[in-house]
This record gives sequence, structure tokens and C-alpha cells, in this order.
Amino acid sequence: MSPAEISNGVTNGVTNGVDGHYQKLEFEKYYNVINNELTSTSKTRHNINPATTEANAQVPVSTKEDVDKAVTAARAAFKSWSKVPVEERAEKLRAFADAIESYKDDFAKILTLEQGKPLAQSYQEIGMACTWIRAFSTMKLPEDIIEDNEERQVINRYTPLGVACGIVPWNYPILLAAGKMAPALYTGNTIIIKPSPYTPYSDLKLAELGTQFFPPGVVQALSGEEDLGPMLTEHPDIDKIAFTGSSATGKKVMASASQTLKRVTLELGGNDPAIICDDVDINAIIPKLAILSFLCCSQICMMIKRLYVHEKIYPDFVKAFVAHTKTFKVGNGLDPDTFIGPVQNSMQYEKVKDMYSQIPKQGWKPALGGDMPDLEATKGYFFQPT
Repeated sequence: MSPAEISNGVTNGVTNGVDGHYQKLEFEKYYNVINNELTSTSKTRHNINPATTEANAQVPVSTKEDVDKAVTAARAAFKSWSKVPVEERAEKLRAFADAIESYKDDFAKILTLEQGKPLAQSYQEIGMACTWIRAFSTMKLPEDIIEDNEERQVINRYTPLGVACGIVPWNYPILLAAGKMAPALYTGNTIIIKPSPYTPYSDLKLAELGTQFFPPGVVQALSGEEDLGPMLTEHPDIDKIAFTGSSATGKKVMASASQTLKRVTLELGGNDPAIICDDVDINAIIPKLAILSFLCCSQICMMIKRLYVHEKIYPDFVKAFVAHTKTFKVGNGLDPDTFIGPVQNSMQYEKVKDMYSQIPKQGWKPALGGDMPDLEATKGYFFQPT
């Protein structure tokens, strides 16, 4: 679906699937989705393709006024959406998942261009997102009778909360947006998605596609800069925040949401070890360990951060681990054989460079890699696995 006309930041004449009219989703221009209208802002911004540092398309920079419009629309929509039968909500979610799958080539390409991950991993993310949406649509919402006697009846039931806000990180923007949208919508809530400023494109398109399946105000998305998150977490008419990101930012989200006593779900960073005992089959576990160390350029909360290897098998383990890691091609995610793409953004790139700078200072002896990257030569945020 593309806007028929833009006037003062609002598209006019856009039809949607709720009314039985569908338009082909286009992936050239990107808009906020507010009350099933595609809107832009007077100020726009863009992020870059981390494999080339070239500019991607322009996206809106939302203001407090945009936030207020979206929240007002979400509260109005909640009144009727919360009364839609559960099975009807489930049917819409399943249709939405089918539609995402029908655009999997487009979503995979834009995900690789904005996030940097290889196309194969982008397709995997889209497939996982559709699986999650369909799985959430089968959840049971039981009513449990806690007490039933002549004096009283006590029933425990699950009721919609109101307006939810999903704050999505840059490592898995489609999967983690879907993981917030689906349970909120299935249980009768409305939701506003706030993508990461580093990866706004795929989430804006998810919400735009959602206008073809959900009534106005039910699914919305706002793109913005660093000040957008606090506008949402502090808003008095948002009832629930679901956040995925760093522990440091999670603390800020909780503190901000506490001002209005919002319910908050935080999915924060990890620090995961792998412990390798001396009785393992090294050849069997090496491929799994290597993948779980370097998948998505190691930018996943549950990736392996440390390996503790029994001294008895340490030499053989290191040799096998290095040999397997050497098979991982580093490069642009659009290249078919790439397994390790670029680090997603300049902030992360500088953090990893700082880690690499410690290697000679600390006297460490890498078994593989360890060379400081040259951005001028590579044109992207690439590191060799180390």
C-alpha cells in the first residue's frame, strides 16, 4: 500500500483491507502509521546501510503531537477492539502472518539493507515472526473459578489492559515487533510500535501492512529519534510498555514508566557462558557453538559471550573451533554466501574497535583474527571473527 497523496504530512485516499480494498505494499517510501493513515513529518531523517555506509530512505521524526494523535486513536480503537471476539482477532492475526509471508522477499531485502544481517538470516527472522504470530493466535485465555458457593463466586479471567507500546531493538526488528504486536492484539489491546532509530524501515512497513487487516488505531507505528521513547514511556494514556534492549536503557524505561505506574515488561541483554566438559563429541558440538557465537554478527542477547573449555580437550577444541570459524564468510548481507555481516551501527562499531584495541595492550594472543578493521577500505562496519 502506498499513499495516494501527501498533504501537510497526512496521506489521503488510502484504502485498506478492513473495508475490503487492498493495495500492493511498496518498499520505496516510509511513513508513520497513525489511525490507519500514512503520515510524514516536516523533519525527516535516514539511517545507513551498515555494509556500505550509504544512506537508506528518509523516515519521519515524530513529535509530541504525533504521539498524542497515535495515543488518542489507540484509546478510541480500544473501546471496540477489546470487544471483538477472540477467535475473530485470531483470524486477523493469522491473515496478517500470511500477508507478511507473501512479502517475504521485500521484507528480507529491506531488513538486510537496514540491519546488515545476511539475506538467509533475514528470511529466517521473517519465518520466525510469522510462526510467533500464528502461535500467539492459539493461546488460551481461560476463566478459572477460584471460589463458588452460596455467598459468592470468584472468577479469575484475563481482560484487555488498554493501549500498549512496543519498543523494538535493532538486532531483530521484525521478529521482536511481531512478538509484541501479536499477544497485545490477540488479547484485545491496541499497540503502538516504536522501532529503533537504527532500523525503522521494516517495522514501519509491518504497521502499514497491518492497516489492511486491523481497524484504525489498533496497530500504529512511530519513527523518531532518541527523544521518542521517553515521550511514549511517560505518556499518561499508555497502559503497558514492552521493551527489548540494553539493561541500561531498560532501567530508564522502568523509571520513566513508574511515573504513571504503567505495567512494564523488560527483555534485556545477556552475558551467556558455554561450559564445555571433557566428555563431549567435539566434532558434533563445534558447528553449533560457532554459529551461536557469531550469528547475526554476535548481536543477540543470548549469543555465547564466553567459552569455558576443559583443559583436557582444550587444544583439540581450539583447533576445531578455529577451523570451523574460518569457513564463515564475512561480507555484505546481499552476497549469497555471507554468514557474518557488518556490525549494525557506528556506536557498536566503535565499541568493538575498543575491544580489539585491547588485544596488544593486554598481551592477548588471538587464535584467529584480531586485526583492527579499516573502515575506509571496507566501506562498512566489518570485523573478522576473532
